[in-house]
Amino acid sequence: MNVQVPIIEPQETWIGARGRIGVVIPSTNTAVEYDCQQIRVPGVSWHFARFIVDMPDLSTDDAFVKFLEAIRPHIGAAVDDLMTAEMTHIMMGMSAETFWGGIKGNAEFLENLMNRVGNLKLTTGANAMVDALNCFQAKRIAVLTPYQPVGDKQVRDFFSQSGFEVVRVCGLRCASATSIAHTPRGRVMRTVIDELESDDVDAIIQVGTNLSTVEQFPALEQMLGKPVIPINIATAWRALRSIGVDDRICGRGRLLEEF
Repeated sequence: MNVQVPIIEPQETWIGARGRIGVVIPSTNTAVEYDCQQIRVPGVSWHFARFIVDMPDLSTDDAFVKFLEAIRPHIGAAVDDLMTAEMTHIMMGMSAETFWGGIKGNAEFLENLMNRVGNLKLTTGANAMVDALNCFQAKRIAVLTPYQPVGDKQVRDFFSQSGFEVVRVCGLRCASATSIAHTPRGRVMRTVIDELESDDVDAIIQVGTNLSTVEQFPALEQMLGKPVIPINIATAWRALRSIGVDDRICGRGRLLEEF
């Protein structure tokens, strides 16, 4: 009699054997997935969950605030969806919400989500960027955002409360949550060089996760001779390091190459 013996694969051959990182993104966001797909680490997999954005208008300060109010009730459900796939880490792929209300607001945002993820660690863009800047011992920073002035103020307040001197913030004032992803690369480069760069700035950072700068910023780092850090890279870097993945990745900026 032939007996079928089940083949049990060793755990190290599973998909995401070194880490399965669940990434929560707004439904309007295309940049986070693109940027994470540029970071290829053996044994690590990225898994995305979207939450609905039914008010994508960001054309005014009032619209920006309404956008945030509209998305807040939906974020938790996306986290819950990811947890059913046995994630090893959760990464938040939106940034405005993580800056809102400064350090206190960020802490409240984290507290609301930690009840859903149990023993897992959770990375936000705001916290990841603070860690990245501290790696470079940067004190004076300039910030590129896709936001309206109300969002820029929240970003300035968060980093000021985190111990940095915010020399300048430049908001691109994108009209909608989707249009952020369509910002011309040349505009990003010109804004960094012409409006943010100066000798009194230790590092230049970019927030707003639907604005992909993963390809321009490494070149700007070499050109300007200082850290130039995209939020998606900082968040992915912190998520990887949080699960013990210390691989150095070339071509995506100094943060992933050196720390």
